[in-house]
Amino acid sequence: MARSSTPVRKAWKSLAWLAAIIVVLLGIQTAGALFGNPQWGWTPKLALDLDGGTRVVLAAQTGQGQTVTQEQLDQAVSIIRQRVDASGVSEAEISTQGANNIEVLIPGPIDNATLNRLQQSSKLEFRAVILAGAPSPDSAGTPSPTDSASPTATPTPTPTPTPSGTPLPTPTDGSDLNWVSPELQAQYDSFSCDQIDEVEANIAPADKPLVTCQDDGSIKYLLGPVEVDGADITDATAGTRQGSNGVNTGEWVVNLKFNGDGGAAFKKVGTRLIALEAPRNQFGAVLDGRVITAPRVQGVTDAPEISGSFTQASATALADQLKFGALPVSFVVQTRDSVSPTLGSSQLQSGILAGLIGLILVVLYSFFQYRLLASVTIASIVVAAVITYLVISILSWREGYRLSLAGVAGLIVAIGFTVDSFIVYFERIRDELRDGRGIVGAVEAGWRRALRTIYAAKGVNLLSAVVLALIAVGSVKGFALTLGITVVIDVLIVVLFTHPMMQLIATTRFFSSGHPLSGLDPDALGAVYRGRAEFRVSTEARRAGASREAGRRQTIAERKAAELEASTAAAAKAAKAADRASGSGGSKSGGSKKKGKR
Repeated sequence: MARSSTPVRKAWKSLAWLAAIIVVLLGIQTAGALFGNPQWGWTPKLALDLDGGTRVVLAAQTGQGQTVTQEQLDQAVSIIRQRVDASGVSEAEISTQGANNIEVLIPGPIDNATLNRLQQSSKLEFRAVILAGAPSPDSAGTPSPTDSASPTATPTPTPTPTPSGTPLPTPTDGSDLNWVSPELQAQYDSFSCDQIDEVEANIAPADKPLVTCQDDGSIKYLLGPVEVDGADITDATAGTRQGSNGVNTGEWVVNLKFNGDGGAAFKKVGTRLIALEAPRNQFGAVLDGRVITAPRVQGVTDAPEISGSFTQASATALADQLKFGALPVSFVVQTRDSVSPTLGSSQLQSGILAGLIGLILVVLYSFFQYRLLASVTIASIVVAAVITYLVISILSWREGYRLSLAGVAGLIVAIGFTVDSFIVYFERIRDELRDGRGIVGAVEAGWRRALRTIYAAKGVNLLSAVVLALIAVGSVKGFALTLGITVVIDVLIVVLFTHPMMQLIATTRFFSSGHPLSGLDPDALGAVYRGRAEFRVSTEARRAGASREAGRRQTIAERKAAELEASTAAAAKAAKAADRASGSGGSKSGGSKKKGKR
């Protein structure tokens, strides 16, 4: 009794874990629907092909006489895709359009954060600060606000005057005051940060100085030529500074990593700037023609750290700008409009209908093959569907995932994968019943044999989904994601629901008695019972060394061979008996004839 109750206790424990997982998922989804993004709610959001979205066209901006190459456009598409994905938008479609434009299709209405990422998706470059001062000519005598990444901002230094018509000496570096010609000085003096909205006002070739402003319009700058290209940045992360003694100071900073050429160039510039007076000891990061940060150089390194009055949010935002802003050319938003779904609700309904038809066929087959044991299959599929729905919904509002038609296809295909696990398990149980085990023992032995096969099959399925997600783009990633999710959930359901349910129903009278409708009828399966199996083994087999346990645990092939041998022996024995009977009759008849003659 104690031995039979152990699987039951394990079953209830597994079901309790499964219930806890469902409760946690339901709680997360409820919290997201009530307190999270109000645009999401309870249902998964649909992708561009099913729900439509927003179309944004980015136009490349180049200097006079410059052109955009296809290689530059392809590189820009790759970086913009990273920026869009970083904002939590999935299933976006990004491609080149013509010779100068990039088309971005985003599911649903576009939010301001994502739009800002697109509008700021321009070329990132680092220029030395030559002059810095008030944002407009009217406030030339007022102090400049403090830069967010630099503790102080300094007034404009006065360069050495040069007589009109006298050529300036050739500048030796990017922070040399000899860049400041009378014409450039006049442009800087008259420039107002209100002009920053005019695109052409803050674009300059890489080998020329640039007049521009801080991105918030608080400081006006005259910057030297580009000395480090933003494309040389390999990574930018936000974190808290570690003190010299290894203690966390709690100050938020942005850490930059460059490739070999970029690191060497940055170190060379830092060596020069650290010895200069403010503001020429500052190095400005220019994104979309605006200075996003211009920190003072306080040390020479090829892996710099930007510090200032950062919060976690501002440090993360700056790190994203530096990491994802290194486009080969600058872009501006040319057009922005809404697009209708390419497939629409009718295609979604067709996909759902196909899934329902497949599910009905699976149910009919299960009842035909396994009788009422199919109820376990149906219950497992229902529980798997509930968990899958909750996971997809949570990914929608938490990670911005959107369900495309390819994703729906992945869910439909998963129905077949899920049923495969049940079939493997049920057939292993039936094999154990055919070998003469009782129902409780067959469930446990069948589970041990089936689990290895299930893990191997699901491991292959999961590996294919991961590989597909890594090498694919667009909606195919949605298919890979839903396929991978359902594979993991399938294993979870088989372990925490299907097997525990079999452990429980094995103790019920209906299934343990082998009712013909249970799907576990030993007679219908051709089972060899422990007592009868030994009886059916021929005497010759026992004499050959077959043990009693071997007789109880025959395989199907061995059992059939023993039955054939026993029937052959029985037939031979019957034939001999018939021969003896016919011979005995002939002798009696002959004796009578002899007696009559006498």
